[in-house]
Amino acid sequence: MTAAGVLAIDAGQTGMKVRLQDGDGRRDVLFGGIRTHEPLLPQLAAVVHAAIVETGTRPEIVTAGISGLTDRDADAGSLLALLRDTGIREAALAHDSTTSFLGALGDTRGAVVAAGTGVVTLAVGRDAIARVDGWGHIMGDAGSGYWIGREALDAVMRGYDGRGPDTALVDVVRERWPQLDQAYIALQATDDRVRVVASLAADVARLAEDGDPVALTITEAAGQQLALSVSTAIGRVALPDDHLAVCAIGGVFRSRLLQSAFSAALLGGAHGAVVTLVAPQGEGIDGAVALADLPPGHPLSAGVHSARA
Repeated sequence: MTAAGVLAIDAGQTGMKVRLQDGDGRRDVLFGGIRTHEPLLPQLAAVVHAAIVETGTRPEIVTAGISGLTDRDADAGSLLALLRDTGIREAALAHDSTTSFLGALGDTRGAVVAAGTGVVTLAVGRDAIARVDGWGHIMGDAGSGYWIGREALDAVMRGYDGRGPDTALVDVVRERWPQLDQAYIALQATDDRVRVVASLAADVARLAEDGDPVALTITEAAGQQLALSVSTAIGRVALPDDHLAVCAIGGVFRSRLLQSAFSAALLGGAHGAVVTLVAPQGEGIDGAVALADLPPGHPLSAGVHSARA
């Protein structure tokens, strides 16, 4: 671990965890999530300033794993400019798939699928990496919490119309929107509709455990979609004799039935390597800290945007 103090950020849409770590130990601070309709770097700078004030520390390095990071926003030099009054001399920014991988598997080669509101999969081979999905709720995120919630709403409205079977999910949706024929209007007018839709995933998991056929079908399909993403990513980086670890993290995997469907599809699939499911070593915030010490020759270093003052 570098001797310099590190301020690491695990930045998602539902919240940002900040860890200040140096020789004296570490402190974790929580902040609100990224506002995707506003510029990213000023939000990160504001969080850094607030964390420094709250903890009374003077870090020299700031690192961040950021949900949905694009090349347009991955300007570590501009972030340093916004932090010129803090004494921070180095910044490293990466997509949260990179920090999720480092947190879960460290320097081990393999694949990590992180499924919460959204989902992204990253595989790291001997000298190559492959990212699969993570394309947002409009264009992708198959098997994510949002995907599950969207499938649930579709099933409810199919049952309402008579185009599909009845499901206990209708009672869950009616609790939020008593008039089902007006639910779509109310949902479209909700600012945090992505979070609202994704929140239904917990109800789908519960009702699947209770034996609701529609909820069970959605749950199994989500697990299969997540396994397909992992198999695809591994197939792009693996050599025939590779043994790769696979780690599944995120709230979606709290569902026992989804885990089972994921494992069965993954272990029964063809992906060009021997895979072993393993438990995570740590979390995304641990991976954000690890960015400070990622070797330049590591396959993941190509996706890290760095700058020094």
